[in-house]
Amino acid sequence: MTKTILAVLAHPDDESFGLGGTLALYVRRGYDAYLVCATRGEVGIVDAEHLNGFKDIAELRTAELERAAKILGLKEVFFLGYRDSGMPGTQDNIHPNAQVNHPVEEVAGKVVKYIRDLKPDVVLTFDPIGGYKHPDHIHIHKATVLAFEKADDASFHPEAGPPFKPRALYYQVFPRSFLKWMTRLLPLFGKDPTKWGRNGDINLKELAEVEFPVHVRVDITPVAEIKREAGAEHASQGGVGMRRGLMGFVMRVFGEKEDYMRAYPPVNGNSRKRHDLFDGL
Repeated sequence: MTKTILAVLAHPDDESFGLGGTLALYVRRGYDAYLVCATRGEVGIVDAEHLNGFKDIAELRTAELERAAKILGLKEVFFLGYRDSGMPGTQDNIHPNAQVNHPVEEVAGKVVKYIRDLKPDVVLTFDPIGGYKHPDHIHIHKATVLAFEKADDASFHPEAGPPFKPRALYYQVFPRSFLKWMTRLLPLFGKDPTKWGRNGDINLKELAEVEFPVHVRVDITPVAEIKREAGAEHASQGGVGMRRGLMGFVMRVFGEKEDYMRAYPPVNGNSRKRHDLFDGL
């Protein structure tokens, strides 16, 4: 029987810039991979040139995601219908349909439907701080964890289908060594590590202080070019540029790897680092 992976993420481009290599690698090995995306990235900053032919940012970013998903080999992409929440302190963050303004249990009810319908062996999502503390990333992390925990509980959103329990839940994590090197290198290029990103709203120094264990390190070298091509489809969010310049240099230094913490089943603290999401299940 074909094994299935389900990634539950927040915005178009999360699937390519984040764990796209893992998805592409397992697809090439004959696995089925699906994506649940909470929003359509309505709040992303987009240069006017990219909007030609599209009625709004959501339509543009949805089209970018659909093209990237095809390159990665995803069988299907599902949207939960929420609005991009933006960052704290913005007007978008208080929009009534912003993902963060909906109860975690409500969002989990939508996620659990896909878990029960698709019956994935493995579920992937963000770490507890959402990678870089984006509110939507943290919120969908909490909803996915709850959905995973309750997926085999018939009393939890019974309308979402019969109970089913996936074999494992993983969080994608960034190695702290990577972030610490970034905080040292950025000043050499005249950049402030406390104001990273297109909007200058990511504090890498703060993120480098948060440690998560790495239980699985996936070597994505065989599909690195596929990940690059998928990322390039997200031109409105940096596209190929995400793999060039300083970020590209650091990625090459640290190698083509994607790291995961296994949240379920629990891992013994002395367990060896694995290289396959299915190893030890």
